[in-house]
Amino acid sequence: MSHKTKILVVDDEHAVRRFLRTALKTQGYDVVEAHTGEQGIIEAINAQPEVIILDIGLPDLTGHEVTKRIREWSNVPIIILSVRDQDADKVEALDAGADDYVTKPFSAVELMARIRVSLRHAAPKEADDPIFNTGDLTVDLGARVVHLADEEVQLTPTEYDLLRVMVRYAGKVITHQQLLREVRGVGYQTETHLLRVHMSNLRHKLEKDPTNPRYIVTESGVGYRLKTDE
Repeated sequence: MSHKTKILVVDDEHAVRRFLRTALKTQGYDVVEAHTGEQGIIEAINAQPEVIILDIGLPDLTGHEVTKRIREWSNVPIIILSVRDQDADKVEALDAGADDYVTKPFSAVELMARIRVSLRHAAPKEADDPIFNTGDLTVDLGARVVHLADEEVQLTPTEYDLLRVMVRYAGKVITHQQLLREVRGVGYQTETHLLRVHMSNLRHKLEKDPTNPRYIVTESGVGYRLKTDE
């Protein structure tokens, strides 16, 4: 029997869950549902989904709280659903550890595209990919594992993919648009404000002093550069 990708939907609105269940099953996904934050966390543990679609406004916990608790033990891609479309709301969700943010109302086509992007980011890579080293930073591109001074660093799928692209162009400046295109796909090049949030989170995990970075350097007005050993 072929494996079906499992997606956990956490939303307290029955109509939204029904819409998502129908749309996802039509695309061949296996769907698990929860209507509260606590139930969502339990299902995330028991069902081990490949993607979580998470509403911000839940009756018991906020989507941010659920995200933070899941991030304590899992890097599963999390796509936030919310009626709030302000940048501050998106930044808060990404800071909590979410990988993407979709504003209600949304189309099934858009959501399916974002799910496919999340699945590509989380997919395991070939084991014979090279290992990159600079300073105390080691990135095993085959195992998708990052170490800093022999300590493993837990990254979200989006944070890892940003680092992976920067490793590919190590020592060179990579523009905001190129990073977004390679990590998020065509059509996302304008999301520079979200890129800054992800890069800030990545710096806080990799840098001893994020305000004076050793590895990820900002090239003002252009993009970022991953410094290599001279």
